[in-house]
Amino acid sequence: MDERKERFNRVQLRDSKQQEMLVGSTTPFLKDAWRRFTKNKGALVGLIAIGLIFLFALIGPYINEHAYNVLDKIHINLPPRVPFLEKLGIFNGSEGKYNPYIEKGFTNDYFWFGTDVLGRDLWDRVWMGTRISFYIAMVAVGIDMVIGIGYGMVSGFFGGKVDMVMQRIVEILSGIPNLVVVTLFVLVLKPGMISIILALMITGWISMSRVVRSQVLKMKEHEFILAAKTLGASSFVILFKELLPNIIGQIIVMTMFSIPNAIFYESFLAFIGLGLQPPLASLGVLIADGYRAMITHPHLVIFPTVVLSVLMLSFNLIADGLRDAFDPKMKGF
Repeated sequence: MDERKERFNRVQLRDSKQQEMLVGSTTPFLKDAWRRFTKNKGALVGLIAIGLIFLFALIGPYINEHAYNVLDKIHINLPPRVPFLEKLGIFNGSEGKYNPYIEKGFTNDYFWFGTDVLGRDLWDRVWMGTRISFYIAMVAVGIDMVIGIGYGMVSGFFGGKVDMVMQRIVEILSGIPNLVVVTLFVLVLKPGMISIILALMITGWISMSRVVRSQVLKMKEHEFILAAKTLGASSFVILFKELLPNIIGQIIVMTMFSIPNAIFYESFLAFIGLGLQPPLASLGVLIADGYRAMITHPHLVIFPTVVLSVLMLSFNLIADGLRDAFDPKMKGF
């Protein structure tokens, strides 16, 4: 017995560094998630692209001397012309062998994205339309946060008859096509931003509520929730101080996926004529206008389509990166 005690003597660690070497240092969850997110090159590219597009949406319309809503019958359907790039033979204002800037005497005029059929500067209109897309994105996030999260948490936490009634309501709303909802609002109201926001408020939060409900159903039977109930915590405290912090990762990922869906939804409605009306511009409106003259003046549809595609692709890349970052199974990568 004495020999065994001598073999297994307890090690007394006096130095904290020695303890860290044996126990290991702990990394906060958010810091560890950010580390994994930054290792995802696609997510970083998407984040940088979103930042650049957002910057141009803020300052783009103020860079040049033109305005997005000013009609100019002289400068109609002009191709792109950029001061420095024209010396390289690109964006020099020519359409094949024909250069309308030279033929019409516009030697000192520059339109970086060209002009539309009414002579309006396409550069300003594209970035004003991008502002509308970001506004729709913020509205979608707000609707998900207020309606989707609250509805899903209440439905999943209380369960029983409450959950049954709330889920039947969700099934009824999800069975109504979004286009029918918007059409009804357009018949009552005028086509525009209000109709789109009301349509998003009716059906845009359903996916978020289902994800939150499933997470709450999984988390509410854990020991820390039972301990909070035993200590007399109210349902409000359990929902917003115990459950919500533990599902915030899934909520952020789902929000990133809902943003491009809302942007595409607004662009689609604008393309079919149920979105914003002139003189306001959105990317969907610009694509719809440019589509009619795509063969003769392709620049009218190329630039808004590229911005919309990059915007949606970047949000999806960020969402994929966040999903991997908040996934505990990816912790070792």
